[in-house]
Amino acid sequence: MKTKLFDYIDRNNFIYNLSGLTKLIAFICLTFSVMFSYDIRYIIFVLVLSFCFFRISEISFRQIRTMMVYVGVFLLLNFCLTYLFSPQYGTEIYGTVHEIFRFNSRYTVTLEQILYQVTKILKYASGIPLGMIFLLTTNPSEFAASLNRIGVSYKAAYALALTLRYFPDMIRDYQDISLAQQSRGLDLSKKEKLGTRMKNIMNIFVPLIFTTLDRIELISNAMDLRGFGKHKKRTWYAGKPLGRNDYLVMLFSAAVLAGSVCVSFFVNGSRFYNPFI
Repeated sequence: MKTKLFDYIDRNNFIYNLSGLTKLIAFICLTFSVMFSYDIRYIIFVLVLSFCFFRISEISFRQIRTMMVYVGVFLLLNFCLTYLFSPQYGTEIYGTVHEIFRFNSRYTVTLEQILYQVTKILKYASGIPLGMIFLLTTNPSEFAASLNRIGVSYKAAYALALTLRYFPDMIRDYQDISLAQQSRGLDLSKKEKLGTRMKNIMNIFVPLIFTTLDRIELISNAMDLRGFGKHKKRTWYAGKPLGRNDYLVMLFSAAVLAGSVCVSFFVNGSRFYNPFI
């Protein structure tokens, strides 16, 4: 099957069969567990766990290739800028100095700073597969039905479902407009200067904005014609009850979050793991 960028494609596996509510709760718990802790051991555990879930979900690399490029650039910039503006922050956190080599009086490479920055990058990296799993394996209609079941207004739930559905369409519109503009002679390659390329990219965003507004108006008219919002409740075609696997995954995610809090307060005595003492 040919996959499209950021499209939801129904598959029959463990991750896809989970409720959208379950995946949302698991995503929040696992992400908060790594954002709360600076224990690199626990972060690596969650990172490996998230990659295992990613493997089980059978998501095609083509679906996330573009996003991974942007993520890689972001992580690299974050690593460099953190050292540029706070080269001694690691030594302040851990209270020791293990110098590797020195550029000058301000910029010194230490084991403490490397540990802090690697831990910080792994924190971000561990949340990325979880976010991709949630976006690419969740049926928007089923997710909206799950939210409505726990008390979220069906109007708000439906708005979230439309957002999940519209995101891949917007990316495809951008690609179509980009190809159309390039066929008319618009150069987006590295041959052009950076300023010219940015100007050419703006020539893509303007039609994209108008296309988005047209689609919003079309969807609004279709919803009005179908009487959306007329009644206080609605039925859901894609709704399904929570199963045994849903409860097990939610319980496991809550346990991982509780483990992060316990390790921080009762094992390490703080959010940071200090191997230098």
